[in-house]
Amino acid sequence: MSTIPHPDFTVARFTQCPDARFEPAPADGVLPEGFFTTTNLPTYVRVGGAWRMPREPRMDGALVLDAQGELWVREGRRVRAGERVVMGHAEDGTQGVYVNSAYLHSGGEGEFKFMTSEVSREKPIDYSQMARMLVEERERGGYPIWVTGPALVHSRARADMTWFITQGFVGALLAGNAVAVHDIEASIFGTTLGMSGSGEATSGGHGLHMRAINKVRAAGSIAKAVESGVITNGIMHACVLHEIPFVLTGSIRDDGPLPDVVTDNLAAQDAMRRHAVKATMAVMVATALHAIATGNMLPAFVTEKDGSLRELPTICVDSSEFVVSKLKDRGTHQAFGVVTNAQDFMHILRLYVERELAARGTAPRGA
Repeated sequence: MSTIPHPDFTVARFTQCPDARFEPAPADGVLPEGFFTTTNLPTYVRVGGAWRMPREPRMDGALVLDAQGELWVREGRRVRAGERVVMGHAEDGTQGVYVNSAYLHSGGEGEFKFMTSEVSREKPIDYSQMARMLVEERERGGYPIWVTGPALVHSRARADMTWFITQGFVGALLAGNAVAVHDIEASIFGTTLGMSGSGEATSGGHGLHMRAINKVRAAGSIAKAVESGVITNGIMHACVLHEIPFVLTGSIRDDGPLPDVVTDNLAAQDAMRRHAVKATMAVMVATALHAIATGNMLPAFVTEKDGSLRELPTICVDSSEFVVSKLKDRGTHQAFGVVTNAQDFMHILRLYVERELAARGTAPRGA
């Protein structure tokens, strides 16, 4: 993974910069005109003659200095009246804020080359590197978040996702109502949207997901349905058994929804954000909207315990180049695109992780 050096703030161009200017927020959820808008790149604010990094970085936020003198990146709706907000538009330090984008540009003159697009189904996929990153994240006690769509369940990658959870490669699962619904339907009835494991429609199968929802609602929650034996296997079962937090966020098209689904949009954002701020890696599989939403909450970097920075590995998997390109176009430039279907990706990634574990002499958990 690429490391990101801190700028040398002892050089004249930085020592001559002014402190950042602050103005109080005029009302709850209202920022002063001319506030600084954050990116997901490493950002430094000069306060009292010292350059400091804010906590909980993300794009599309404001820089806020709290009463204890701590710098934060805050969504505008969460800023309270009177809180001190950084002002200005310049990102080069001339207004007391420096955004480090220099590491993105490795230099080199333009040269005619083939296969230079960042996202293409024709490019080779380095599964071995992704496997190493996952294993290293687990070894260092990292917090990889997985963002998944229902195609992962329908495509028969459910067993692989369950394996990654049981083996400790998932810090948190972020998904929608449908992922949990069809995973639970598979546990109870052996179908997803009424489709059998062989991909055939079953008689009366169109209503099985509704019956699955009803059983969980009767139990009171997914965890209680697991405890009572209603749900006996699968993704949600593994999350409950291994105490892996999950956030299921709702949409207008949801059936049910399940009792665990967060249906308030802003509450759902906050619930996802609580995991995004801890993320040390992100794997997004077959979900355009959830991938972009999570990408907007993620910084492009991880701050290590010693204060050093490294790029936040972000893997986006979809069968369409459009989805991966759109994620990058929305600012998640560090995303590595894998253009393939969810089933193939999950099967092959698991195979390479198992190989990596074997090479390290590490037995799978439960083996």
